[in-house]
Amino acid sequence: MKKKILFVVNPISGGLNKAFIPSLVDQHLNHSIFDAEIIFSEYVGHAKILAKNGLASGFEIIAAVGGDGTINEVASEVSKTDQSMAIIPSGSGNGLARTLKIPLKHSKAIQKINQLKTTLIDAGVLNDQLFFNMAGMGFDAHISALFAKDKTRGFGGYVKSSINEIAKYQSQDYEIVIDGQHLVENAFMLSIANSSQYGNNAHVSPSASVSDGLLDVCVIKPFPLLKFPEMAYRMFAKSADQSKYVKIIKANEVFIKREKAGPVHLDGEPQEMGTEINIGIQHLSLKLIV
Repeated sequence: MKKKILFVVNPISGGLNKAFIPSLVDQHLNHSIFDAEIIFSEYVGHAKILAKNGLASGFEIIAAVGGDGTINEVASEVSKTDQSMAIIPSGSGNGLARTLKIPLKHSKAIQKINQLKTTLIDAGVLNDQLFFNMAGMGFDAHISALFAKDKTRGFGGYVKSSINEIAKYQSQDYEIVIDGQHLVENAFMLSIANSSQYGNNAHVSPSASVSDGLLDVCVIKPFPLLKFPEMAYRMFAKSADQSKYVKIIKANEVFIKREKAGPVHLDGEPQEMGTEINIGIQHLSLKLIV
């Protein structure tokens, strides 16, 4: 029997219109193997609802067509089941897809689904919400919150926001408990990495693995503004862990207390949270077609 696959498409992710997706699916999906349906999300959180309804209706594979935020919504539902998920990267950064070496070209990503090769990856849990690529607070969460309000999507808009805000942003103190070890850190940014990168091949934790049962707690300390080009270079050169302004600790359980409430991002999608953050991991909880 054919496998039922549902494509959940975010029509605006990455600033790219997705009207061409049905045609690509028709051209490149093996219809002797799959019975496919395509549905477009209409608002933030809708992809999660569509995935949940699709799984309840008997779909065996849910394919997320979007960025890391769309992937998060779909994966949060698929990981509760024994079913599989596929990714058609269509976001601004595509961090998880790049980590898993899923082709960025839509047609090739669809063709990969035909092979039905799967792998299992971990999921991070932050205050009972899942993330699969990266979560964080501090400067990157601040930028994510601004970026979410900006109608101009894409990597360029993210860079523009970062440059405009970096000189004004104030670091804050964090109390961090990592598997029983207590730390107090003044941090510009605090990233919790399941994969190695934010997206666009900017690697904050080059040795991070999506399947090792551990998260990488990345403390980015305040640095002189003149060092910003060097910090950016290190991200793209996979040498951020060699900077004196970066501390990385592998963890199973993490508790964070910060000075004040504010934005936290999960896979690039911001939300307001309080001062206390609990983080854990679900080992090999998501089955992905890669």
